[in-house]
Amino acid sequence: MKLYDNHNHSQFSFDGAAATVETSARAGISHGLSGMCFTDHCDFFVPPVKAEFEHLVPEQFDIAAQQAEIDRVRKHLPEFEIFKGIEIGLERLSREENRKLLSENQFDQVIASVHYLDDTDPFWGGYYKGKDWKTAYGHYLETIYEEMVWLGDFDIVGHYDYVARYAPYPECSIFYKDFPDIFDSILKYLAENGKALEINTKTYQDYKGRTPVPDRNILLRFRELGGEAVSLGSDSHNPGRTGDKFPYFAGFVKSCGFTRLAHFSMRRLILDPID
Repeated sequence: MKLYDNHNHSQFSFDGAAATVETSARAGISHGLSGMCFTDHCDFFVPPVKAEFEHLVPEQFDIAAQQAEIDRVRKHLPEFEIFKGIEIGLERLSREENRKLLSENQFDQVIASVHYLDDTDPFWGGYYKGKDWKTAYGHYLETIYEEMVWLGDFDIVGHYDYVARYAPYPECSIFYKDFPDIFDSILKYLAENGKALEINTKTYQDYKGRTPVPDRNILLRFRELGGEAVSLGSDSHNPGRTGDKFPYFAGFVKSCGFTRLAHFSMRRLILDPID
């Protein structure tokens, strides 16, 4: 079975110092992957609560340098497919900058993700203040939908459940039954436009005693609405996590009725059979 890790960060991401293109690619080979895409961070807006701790604002990377390094490593590892990508940060204040950057550069794959919203950062905790779990999760999903539809120019919607990772609530997972209307809007848009839903395996680990779990009903509904592209991503920032738990999650996707997994090359959807 061909497995591709479609969400990796390298030395070119602001938080990727523990990984390089070459070390991660070699780790991918050792973990039995067929290939990987480096989707380094690009967030033009960084909220003040985080910006005060960083010297790099906005969180961009040198696209030409990243792609040149990928070309170099490809020559050393010709048996392993390495793709050029970006994780673009969806944020209302960054709309025009995002669209301009994507129009001026070529990638194999674009992940559209929400990291920051309402001038806050879920990672640092400010986003949750004054919100109950349903408000916090629902508003995050609504923001994904609004911003991804406005952008349009992307291939994969990233970690829809990112907001649950760092939340202070006992409710540590996001379920379809709690947000059916906004999930239907997201999933229908992805299905109708040939875009992929990401299963981000970084979400499904222990966070201070809370372990989010994926909801199979989200995948079942995606398939019911005509969706066929499901992408696996480790969201790795170090080589040890490349392809993390991929055989398990490939089986999980298959158990929901999907027979293929998605990756992208030159912005073209490729579907590989799940054995």
